[in-house]
Amino acid sequence: QVQLVESGGGLVQAGGSLRLSCRASGSIFRINTMRWYRQAPGKQRDVVATITSGGFTNYADSVKGRFTVSRDNAQNTVYLQMNNLKPDDTDVYYCNADLQTWSNKALGEYWGQGTQVTVSS
Repeated sequence: QVQLVESGGGLVQAGGSLRLSCRASGSIFRINTMRWYRQAPGKQRDVVATITSGGFTNYADSVKGRFTVSRDNAQNTVYLQMNNLKPDDTDVYYCNADLQTWSNKALGEYWGQGTQVTVSS
């Protein structure tokens, strides 16, 4: 079984910072691309940041220059550093990974349970 567990969410004032972490555990053979998504109630889940296994990154226009995605491949962990937070960044943030397990080398998509980020004005 594979689990993705996020941490680091919380309540912060506008202009503040938070750092989210997501660690993948279980019988993991290899992790390819990892992503952070966010979702507000009643809305679709949108990608915020993407990082490949080689470290290439991509960001949604709304977070460019404020958010930074990184990963520690040895720890199977992806991070999202969020600076200059705005009330519009209030959402549940989910991590996502394309990975292969030892028992099934076919690439599968896995999700974390989500962590709430609330930015007060």
